Amino acid sequence: MAELTHFNDQNRARMVDVTAKKVTARIAKATGQITMHPETLARIHAGTMKKGDVLAVAQVAGIMAAKQTSNLVPMCHLIPLTGVDIHFSDNDQDTITAVVTVKTKHVTGVEIEALTACQISLLTIYDMCKAIDRGMVINDVHLLEKDGGKSGHFTYDAAK
Repeated sequence: MAELTHFNDQNRARMVDVTAKKVTARIAKATGQITMHPETLARIHAGTMKKGDVLAVAQVAGIMAAKQTSNLVPMCHLIPLTGVDIHFSDNDQDTITAVVTVKTKHVTGVEIEALTACQISLLTIYDMCKAIDRGMVINDVHLLEKDGGKSGHFTYDAAK
């Protein structure tokens, strides 16, 4: 297991110094799901939710969240993002899946940005639908893949 780097010599929290790291292209993909009543998903499909186009708003919210990650996660670096894309799919029954891709050309990765965008897009779906379905469940949010930087390529292995 790698040494933890977010502690200084007094064993107190610090933001890791990335000054000496090389600028490389970096990408991270995260996914998650929200499960709801079938009637809720049907209304999302029909576009009849009172708050508007649920997936359009959730997509914008996720992109905004990715850009604000360093304001939300204390030890996260402010990173200039070069791309954020969110795709939604569903099982035509009761579950929407979000897949978020975040890119940068910088000295540190964008995993936290991808995970934050995923969570906030799903939370936005919850917010927009909660008036008719308070029992929705956000689950299985995780990193699918990351590439770039010293630690190299990572792909999620569901078998672990």
